[in-house]
Amino acid sequence: MGQVIGEAVIEAEVHGALRDFLRVSGGDRWPHHLTMARLVARALRLGRDALIQTGVFPTSSQRYALSYLMPILMSPTAVVVIGSTQVRRQLQERDIPDLQAWLGSNKPVQEGDRLEAGFEGLLLTSPEAWLGDRLAGGEGFRDGVPTLIDGADDWERWTQQSLTVAISPQDWVDWIAASPDQGPQIRDVQVALVRRSLERPDNPYQSHIIDQREQTALAQLSPDAGMPLAWRSFWESWRSHPGGVWAKLNRRQGQLWLYHSPVDLGKCLAPLWERQPMVWVGGALDLERDAAAFRERLGLGDMTCVKFNPVRHPLHLYAPERLPLPNTPEYKPALLRELHDLIRIGSSAETAPGIITIIVGDVPLRAIVAAQLAADFGSRVRVQQSELPENGILISGWSFWREHQGELPASKLLVIATLPFPSLEDPHVSAQVAHYKQQRQDWFRLYLLPMALSDLQRAIAPIREVQGTVVLLDVRAIYRSYGQQIFAALSPYARVNSPDVSLFEG
Repeated sequence: MGQVIGEAVIEAEVHGALRDFLRVSGGDRWPHHLTMARLVARALRLGRDALIQTGVFPTSSQRYALSYLMPILMSPTAVVVIGSTQVRRQLQERDIPDLQAWLGSNKPVQEGDRLEAGFEGLLLTSPEAWLGDRLAGGEGFRDGVPTLIDGADDWERWTQQSLTVAISPQDWVDWIAASPDQGPQIRDVQVALVRRSLERPDNPYQSHIIDQREQTALAQLSPDAGMPLAWRSFWESWRSHPGGVWAKLNRRQGQLWLYHSPVDLGKCLAPLWERQPMVWVGGALDLERDAAAFRERLGLGDMTCVKFNPVRHPLHLYAPERLPLPNTPEYKPALLRELHDLIRIGSSAETAPGIITIIVGDVPLRAIVAAQLAADFGSRVRVQQSELPENGILISGWSFWREHQGELPASKLLVIATLPFPSLEDPHVSAQVAHYKQQRQDWFRLYLLPMALSDLQRAIAPIREVQGTVVLLDVRAIYRSYGQQIFAALSPYARVNSPDVSLFEG
């Protein structure tokens, strides 16, 4: 099919081209392809910002990327697409070649960390490259070039990683050696931080927010001519963007790392959005269509917001009501009993082979579960590994599952031990919560709950596609006021009242 396109790509041309492609290719039947394609085409034509919640995620087999690639490939101007390694690989190896062949398009496509002058094609880039350039005030990406983010659900995490500045044990040594006048004071502060860190109880993240007294002692150090580059970056970040400062200690060697990350991401990011039109594409960015909480967290202004009803194949859902609360001593033995029953039923001759995945967010509890199940079920049990036997039992945390679920075999059963609320022991999280408290805002409903719902919907997406079974062993979903939102995120489902082989029938 030849490509006939005018100076401005109009929505009708994109609509027709994608409609014809889908008819001929027999592509997936995601029902929102044409609507999304018109929205993106309009955003590109007018240079306006847009936010689209697709209800599906990059790991999904449903090829929603076709909906934004068609208007991009038909556009006569440069466009930047930001995505994870997995997203970029899928676009390069499958989606772009399919559409280019259909269109007869010769629009250049490149992957790199900058948009070269005069390049008017499609540039695929990583979040790290784009954020690193834009946050530093760089010119690697031309102003005014429309930019689309695929995987916007991860944008806050990517931004925090880009903005976090670290001080290593060697950086302490370098500054002490380079500053003869201030060296003893620097060493005293370092020793005091190590001592105070040793006095604190250990936690799964092996780190903690340093308190006001410790921050005051650190602030009394003065930038000088001998200050290493890492310290200068730390100082500039800390003074420009008040936020969490935390320490991480190697208790055996007494080595101390310091980190700083801004808590008001919106303030840091708002200037970036003025430099080019933005299209945000995510699975479940917010509870509401207008994504007000998400936009506020990232400093986004008014824009066209659309939230598609997700294509949701029904799940089997088993959510027992008589378990103890997760924060009680009775929960651990009750959890282990439930897991043993489920695995034994799933391993019976009456059930089909397949992976059983158990997500345990709490790190110490995950280790206990893994050890107990390995003792009972042997080499079938794997902890956060991608290589699994046919009847494997995967024990995973939320982070591992989020990052690797696309490359793992489909699970016939997904067991969720506890809801994916961000842990207050995580310094990033505790700093964010402290910020909300200082602003007298509802930190649970504006931060923890949206994060949990997004992770929950992403976690169950591959299970939903194979019409598998989800087991929820956290009774807070039943007895807490926010439980209705939890079950809405799991909907549609067929509730199962007792564990039996029907859980594994799919």
